[in-house]
Amino acid sequence: MPTRAILDPGRVNQIRCNPNPSPYVKLRPPQCLSPQFSLHFLASNHLGRLIIRKNVRPLAVKAVLDSVRTDVTGSGLRNPSISTSYRNPNFPIPNQTLLEAQTRVCTGPTQTRPLNQEQAFKVLETILKSAKGELKDEEQVSRAQLGAFFAAMTIRANAFPEPTQWSEGERCAMNHYWPQLVRALPPDIIFIADPEGSIMGAGNSIGPRFGGSIPSEMRLVGALREVLAGGHLGYEEVQGVLKDVLPLKLDGSASHSVSESLLSAFLIGQRMNRETDRELKAYCLAFDDELGQPPIADVKSLTHYGEPYDGNTRFFRSTLFVAAVRSCYGESCLLHGVDWMPPKAGITEEQMLQFMGANTHLSPLQAKMLLEDGEVGFGYVSQRDTHPSLHSLVGLREHIKKRPPLATSEKIQQIVRARGREAIVAGFYHDGYEEPLLMLMRRRGVQSGLVVKGEEGALSMTTKSRSIHASKGLPVNYCSGFRSLNVVSAGALDGVSRETFTMEVNARDLGFEPSDTPRTDRSVSRNLELGLAALGGEKGPAYDRIVLNAGMIDHLLGCDGAEDISRALDRAREAIDSGKALSRLLNYIKVSNKVK
Repeated sequence: MPTRAILDPGRVNQIRCNPNPSPYVKLRPPQCLSPQFSLHFLASNHLGRLIIRKNVRPLAVKAVLDSVRTDVTGSGLRNPSISTSYRNPNFPIPNQTLLEAQTRVCTGPTQTRPLNQEQAFKVLETILKSAKGELKDEEQVSRAQLGAFFAAMTIRANAFPEPTQWSEGERCAMNHYWPQLVRALPPDIIFIADPEGSIMGAGNSIGPRFGGSIPSEMRLVGALREVLAGGHLGYEEVQGVLKDVLPLKLDGSASHSVSESLLSAFLIGQRMNRETDRELKAYCLAFDDELGQPPIADVKSLTHYGEPYDGNTRFFRSTLFVAAVRSCYGESCLLHGVDWMPPKAGITEEQMLQFMGANTHLSPLQAKMLLEDGEVGFGYVSQRDTHPSLHSLVGLREHIKKRPPLATSEKIQQIVRARGREAIVAGFYHDGYEEPLLMLMRRRGVQSGLVVKGEEGALSMTTKSRSIHASKGLPVNYCSGFRSLNVVSAGALDGVSRETFTMEVNARDLGFEPSDTPRTDRSVSRNLELGLAALGGEKGPAYDRIVLNAGMIDHLLGCDGAEDISRALDRAREAIDSGKALSRLLNYIKVSNKVK
């Protein structure tokens, strides 16, 4: 019997666009589900909670619902159906003039776009006014922004190729403003702008003599001199710096906290110099022991999902729903991330789970219990709870503007281990990061690893036909990875023989009709509408993407029963059409609030 879902398009638009939507949108899953569920998105006066009601035994279920609902009335969210509202209101807002300049110059040796004279004069005038206290509080240029901007200018002058070094307009502006800036800026900023006294001309002795103002800055300053010259650091050097300065103190006390300008200069500088494998490994492993040894889940297979922490801003994000599908046939999945992360500040798994009423404050041990639960089989943990030192940088990262090395390394985590086989999958966007990601996966010791260039750099492969006007570089649906062959190899570092592969997934060849990816445009509720309707059996683009991503990942990782791609895709469809995947997602909401 065909499956279907009934949507009221008018009310869907109200939920998506109107901060004060009318009562609710009802998604009615197909009749084949047993028991049947109705999913109601509440209006904004209830702050968008998703309430799940079984139409069977309503009185008995009410107690369950009361236990799974999370009242977010005190959360401070203006509209929890929009991803941008999850930003911490206590974070200071960066100066927009400088932020636009950082977008252009705080990037790599081939991507940097030098400022013209008008832009450079405007930026330096803004910095000077801020340093003199002539801007309103909300327009002040932060120390983190100053650190990132001047680090970028220094590295460009010292190490970048001629096309992305300073423009004539930037030189003219700096010659005009530097005599005033050197009298107005604090010593740490002057050090970043001219660490050896060789860029701005004679008369600057601050940079060469600067050593930091507190003990935790001393190693940072020494490392930063090398970074600002375009150089690289060793594994122990990077780890030493990170452990010296993190967690970043938020009490505003200069006597306790490292200079945000120095730290932001260090983070963006390492990214601009393009991190070495040693540096990335240091970022990846530095805080593995922050909460002690990871618990070991008694599951036969565990996949760690490394989605970009800053979320999706345009297209449907499918991984949460894929995890529910794969858990139905014994492929346990652990997701990790944050509620909100710059620069994109898009839709994340934590936002969707929080919106539905799930507990998003789970410890690794609690996540292990959900993985082992026969009615759940997947879990989510927040960086806030697993790596608080790294999470202390979220606000600073907004002021850096561009992604630091952590944006790569934080995706490759093993917060819970498994008794059975383990795999890591991660999304990427920029060409050249696929091999470093796979290197980190091998360093973790997993049996299989996979990187996917999905839409928006996330993990979601698409059924959309590739446009003839597609951008240069690796195409969307490009995959690269390795998987164990279950044979011992004397040549492999860990004794396990692995095969490597690269491919571009063509959904049409797998029987999928081409379709445009559903737009979500930062709407958490819209992303949930699409995903829940698909798990309810509604055929369409969202359903196809969930099936494609579940089946292809099973196949590429070498999971049991997925050797034949057609059978792997059929298994994913059966998990949805039987109602099992939706049941597991609903069970997750309930059990996550009960786990001790």
